[in-house]
Amino acid sequence: MKKWLVSVAIAASFGVHADEGMWQPHQLPAMADELKAKGLEIDAKSISKLTEFPMNAVISLGGCTASFVSPKGLAVTNHHCAYGSIQYNSTPEKNLLKEGFLAKSFAEELPATPGSRIFVTEAVTDVTAKVKAGEMEKTGNDFYKGIENKEKELVAECEKEPGFRCQVYSFHGGLEYYLVKQMEIRDVRLVYNPAASVGKYGGDIDNWMWPRHTGDFSFYRAYVGKNGKPADFSKDNVPYEPKSFLKVSAKGVSDGDFVMVTGYPGSTNRYRTASEVKNQFEWAYPEGKMLRERYIDIIKETAKDGSDERIKYESLIAGLANYAKNFTSMIEFYGKSTMLADRQKIETELAKWIAKDEQRQQQYGSTLAKLDELVAKGQQKQERDILLGYIGYTTMITTARDLYRLAHEKTLADAAREPGFQERDMTNFKSSMERIDRRYAASVDKAVLLDLLSRYAVLPAEKRIAALDTVFGIEANFSKDKLAKTLDAMYANTQLGVQATRLSWMDKSVADFKASNDPFIKMAVALFDSDMAREQEKKQLEGDLMKVRPQYMDAIIAYNRELGKPVYADANFSLRVSVGHVKGYSPQDGLKAVPFTRLEGILAKDTGMDPFDAPQKQLDLIKAKQYGDFYVKSLDSVPVNFLSTLDTTGGNSGSPTLNGRAELVGLLFDGVYESIIGDWSYNDSNNRSIQIDSRYMLWVMKYLDNADNLLAEMEIVH
Repeated sequence: MKKWLVSVAIAASFGVHADEGMWQPHQLPAMADELKAKGLEIDAKSISKLTEFPMNAVISLGGCTASFVSPKGLAVTNHHCAYGSIQYNSTPEKNLLKEGFLAKSFAEELPATPGSRIFVTEAVTDVTAKVKAGEMEKTGNDFYKGIENKEKELVAECEKEPGFRCQVYSFHGGLEYYLVKQMEIRDVRLVYNPAASVGKYGGDIDNWMWPRHTGDFSFYRAYVGKNGKPADFSKDNVPYEPKSFLKVSAKGVSDGDFVMVTGYPGSTNRYRTASEVKNQFEWAYPEGKMLRERYIDIIKETAKDGSDERIKYESLIAGLANYAKNFTSMIEFYGKSTMLADRQKIETELAKWIAKDEQRQQQYGSTLAKLDELVAKGQQKQERDILLGYIGYTTMITTARDLYRLAHEKTLADAAREPGFQERDMTNFKSSMERIDRRYAASVDKAVLLDLLSRYAVLPAEKRIAALDTVFGIEANFSKDKLAKTLDAMYANTQLGVQATRLSWMDKSVADFKASNDPFIKMAVALFDSDMAREQEKKQLEGDLMKVRPQYMDAIIAYNRELGKPVYADANFSLRVSVGHVKGYSPQDGLKAVPFTRLEGILAKDTGMDPFDAPQKQLDLIKAKQYGDFYVKSLDSVPVNFLSTLDTTGGNSGSPTLNGRAELVGLLFDGVYESIIGDWSYNDSNNRSIQIDSRYMLWVMKYLDNADNLLAEMEIVH
């Protein structure tokens, strides 16, 4: 009954708040009339069926989204989503990042980064009752472990069929749980990426900005065994044949047209409390911005531009820079907004609504106070915790800790192991150890760790960790020079930088670790007890939050239902659908951003210097007005990027943007600067997503890179 009422509330208010919301597919049939009125031409019920077109053509890369665009497993995603694989296959002598890459045949396609996966969603099942059964009387760590064990049982049963990956996702803070079953394709290959001067045109300068002229697209291909089942990489494997694939539109879209996006958005925080909002924007984001920018500076100071060391860190630099800019925007717009006051007002109104009804008082009366108390408890050591979190970006510390944790977990029955250390995780674990070779340089790792530990060392003693202090010789009279010498010795004497050594440690016992003289192994052993104690403390708090937050969300849903407002869950990396229109916006008084950019904008921006250094061939084609099949009369050019009102966030990168017939008209790759705060609050006036126009993608493929073999493979609609 509860779900039916929620759907009614959504349907009733959808016309008013039409472009807000990242909807679960099963919610869409309740919106059928409104979706049709907006421009959806296919049956809304088909979008809710994950094993049918178009949803079964939309796939997850485990952090980005992609979609099948041919019957031979060809998948299109963003250039920045394939960046790690492009980097992995690059060397100073053959830099695919700089030069681009095109395989003219299956045999020329390159293995993606070790551990790369394509996930094809097969089923989504409501398992709320099964997860919660017998657990609701527990609290703290007992509740946390109880829910975790139920989830592991469901996953284990789901994964009895080989070749599938399953996961339980919580919605509305744990109010509902859904089991998602996905085919896990393990042989993923890089097929084509334009040069970075196309795929990353504008670089960090244009990131989150408009107007934009970025060709942010690349192609993978999924391979399976000859029996059609997922298999590890082999030359004998064959291209996967998806049940359906998306047609690519050469007609594209126009201003005001209906569009929808299907993908795997990462996380949003639209229902966080006022106290959480205040802490995040006034402390966590400023601190995180500073640490990320410093991390980038250290990499650039340590690894020379163009060197093998720098190539190894280019993907990380891009990610750090993206979020640093994201945090900058968050802080800026929070300062201008009434977000905190709005949240406080909502909570006041919610409290009044609860107080008006005795039953609501019994059900929700103490919920918000309990939630605020737990949130405050979690923030008590946040200065230390954020530094420990960023230390997790470094390689040697994390590698040693993970390997030693694995040795301990292997002493347990598989079902009792911590998620991430079960047998189902070992392929990914091994791949993570293999990837290190192309993502690690000792000089950089050491420099970053020195900076972070130096920041940690000046924290008050009561906020530090005694075992960590002992390992790194951190004392009352801290000496950075002394710490540097300690790290020099550790990095000089460790063998964990050697892939064969790392892999061999996956099979060693706890006793083997304790007998080791490797400095980072010794560190992991010395820190293990304190690491486990902190983990238990964290799970105790998380378990308490898992009891209270669903109560809070239940109150929010009930309250909004009475107001006739839509109720959608925060993004959580599960498959969602957003709908909207092609539309410009006014970022500030006196300025209006039109919804399309053109090829000529590339000429206007180009300086010949990175990041505005388009290939000379491209500049010549534009000057010659070589528009070909993709000319748009209203623009007198070929469209490059376009704006939409689609409600999206990180994880949506690479998502197919579709027209009303579910034809691919673009790839979502970014948002405008003013929309970054959309992770916390949607604003219809300035929330805009940025897509690469399908016509520009096809133009680059046909006229710039001569990717005729791929164009012939795709079904292009004119």
